[in-house]
Amino acid sequence: MTQTTTSAARWRRRVGLALLAGGLLLAGWVQAATPSVRDDAPARYTVTRGDTLWDIAGRFLDHPWQWPSVWRGNPQIDDPHWIYPGDVVYLYREDGEPRLGVERGQGGVVHLSPKVREVPRRQAVPPLPLGKVQRFLEANRVVDPRVLEGAPYVIAGDDRRIISGAGDRLYVRGDLPSGERFGIYRPGERYVDPDTGEFLGLELETLGEARLLNRQGDVARFRVTSSRQEIRAGDTLLPMESLPVTTAFQPHAPGHPVEGQILSVPGGVQFIGRLDVVALDLGRREGLSQGAVLAVTQQGETVTDPQTDESVQLPGEDAGWLMVFRVYDRVSYALVMHATRSLAVGDRVHAPSSDDLLAGSPAP
Repeated sequence: MTQTTTSAARWRRRVGLALLAGGLLLAGWVQAATPSVRDDAPARYTVTRGDTLWDIAGRFLDHPWQWPSVWRGNPQIDDPHWIYPGDVVYLYREDGEPRLGVERGQGGVVHLSPKVREVPRRQAVPPLPLGKVQRFLEANRVVDPRVLEGAPYVIAGDDRRIISGAGDRLYVRGDLPSGERFGIYRPGERYVDPDTGEFLGLELETLGEARLLNRQGDVARFRVTSSRQEIRAGDTLLPMESLPVTTAFQPHAPGHPVEGQILSVPGGVQFIGRLDVVALDLGRREGLSQGAVLAVTQQGETVTDPQTDESVQLPGEDAGWLMVFRVYDRVSYALVMHATRSLAVGDRVHAPSSDDLLAGSPAP
């Protein structure tokens, strides 16, 4: 089967699930776009250091990612309004719709509007644990294996060292792209679609960073400026990938029904829980973008019917929420924002619907 045929079949399988359901999935997905308030939502909540926008919204809303629709007055504003430790977030109604207002720590009531207070951003509450996301992005990236063909590679360390680290010099051979700063990488997991066998991408493990010192013929000398792991002969150098993590992170449901699954847990974690990072077999090709929120459903176990001896698949169980923070063509990375049970590789993910409401989930 050709890659084009495989991709087309994969797309039909995922989008077709919603259509074959007689529109029920799509209907549920649309319903989930309407914000609903938790039964145990507080009237007021004082923001504390360490909170995220997701945490705060989760105290008031059944679906925490819907904070932009209750905190924003203008959908054209890209950034969420800044919330600060000491501020008091309170719940009120406007034309029958739930809204969140902010009572600044210095006093005075402010209904969030398109105007953003001009203060240093580093003081504001982040939308999600940006430090954890940034550290992960600095350590992992996904590429097409063809990127490695002809890429420069380490041929030796300084003073015949087998292992190199920060501060050491490296000798690198190959055609170097323009630039002075390079990442040092080693091939990691090859992501393959479990259902179709389609190759999705190669994960590279970041070993460190290096700065070009000089060249002589086809050999260049580098200084290792930072290292995460030991660097050896054969490791690859590539231009640094731009990995900005913005505080203007906007969570949202995908613009259409999508379905995929958890491919792996980078780092080898066996039991997946809140704030763990997972790789998904969905990417830009499926219409995903940074901030997309997906529901996780665990496959029900297979049991034997006591009367017929037939194998019966039990219904799946809602298990949590993911937020996508890095999107490649056919793979994306997501952060587990909520989990009612331990997640696992192979669990299904999909655009959230009204049926995905995690009833009784505790506030952060």
